[in-house]
Amino acid sequence: MADFWRSLIAALRTGDWLTAERARAYCAILLTACVLGFGAWIAMSDRMIDRNGKPIGTDFSDPYAAGQLAWAGRAADAYEPALQHAAEKAVFDGRDVPFYGWHYPPFFFAIAAAVAAVPYAWGLFFWLGLSLAAYVAVLRAILPRKETLLIALAFPAVFVNVGHGQNGFLTAALLGSALQLMDRRPWLSGVLIGMLAYKPQFGVLIPLALLVSQRWITIAAAAATVAALVIAATAALGMKVWHAFFASTAFTQSVVLEQGGTGWEKIQSIFSAVRSWGFGIETAYAAQISLALVLAAGIIWLWRSEAAFELKASALATASLLATPYMLDYDMVVLAVSIAFFTRHGFARGFQPFEISILAFAWIAPLISRSIANMTFIPLGLIAMLMLYAITLRRAASDLGYVRRAARKFAQA
Repeated sequence: MADFWRSLIAALRTGDWLTAERARAYCAILLTACVLGFGAWIAMSDRMIDRNGKPIGTDFSDPYAAGQLAWAGRAADAYEPALQHAAEKAVFDGRDVPFYGWHYPPFFFAIAAAVAAVPYAWGLFFWLGLSLAAYVAVLRAILPRKETLLIALAFPAVFVNVGHGQNGFLTAALLGSALQLMDRRPWLSGVLIGMLAYKPQFGVLIPLALLVSQRWITIAAAAATVAALVIAATAALGMKVWHAFFASTAFTQSVVLEQGGTGWEKIQSIFSAVRSWGFGIETAYAAQISLALVLAAGIIWLWRSEAAFELKASALATASLLATPYMLDYDMVVLAVSIAFFTRHGFARGFQPFEISILAFAWIAPLISRSIANMTFIPLGLIAMLMLYAITLRRAASDLGYVRRAARKFAQA
């Protein structure tokens, strides 16, 4: 038994167990199984309602219904749960589907109205297809290798996002492309960051990173983009929709987050983990704030340093997920951005002990995090993200040592 554990630890340390052939085989098997599963799920549905009485694409029904309300000149009604639920039922000919809340800022009505301009099935298809294509394109730009496409498509968070008809692809595409373009096209990077304001909970640490690295052009472009989005939404929908949005945040905070209306096992934050363990709201917020401060300290140090940009980008993407109390498993699509930047640096400089195994753990975590948390209250998704963030900072410290040694050698030459 001792020999088994020693060999296991040795394999995890080196990462030799994950060969390129095995990675391709595992991804192909998982991708095939999930595609077949989704096909069966759709085939057994009745007019886009599955056997459990839920819409195909579940959460997608809320932006679709909100979009229809916007077309009817009743956008503000989307922030009222009873009226939004009635609109969702109307999408499915009055059938009693579950309620999915609309929590987005008013400028996201542009997307909602676009997908609601066509029948539900087509709206879902275009929404997922276009956002998935953007996600894949960004990952291939970050990590231009032949296996990137397969691994990106087989990433388990992709299946979670597809099953919910959610916006994880869009979030990952915006953040990944913003980071990829930050040095070469800072204005465009800022515009993309500004567009991320549709998920404001993920913007806690991004401004901090931009400030400490003095990226003024990107900051100005991001601020201008947010201002333009607000003005456009106000011009199109009026001030009433903003009053409704801000009034609805109390419901979102109280029912969805603090009381666990979404389900503790779905939310992958330390706030949710602490609440699922039976602690009170104050303790959960204290844990979340403490973690956010630790993350902020790491981001300040890293983004002010001369470490490789790949590591800065990877750490920021991971920390942006960890810093918010409201981050669901479909949002972990963003982890693909973290993994891609980290892996690019690893291919350039070589991998350190346990890094390959931790990357693999972070990659597979979205597949099992919800079920494990539901059965054992162990937050695997949270643990995987914390481990990925930790090894990114460790690699950055090592990278800085490498830079200093190279500088000394150059000076002595």
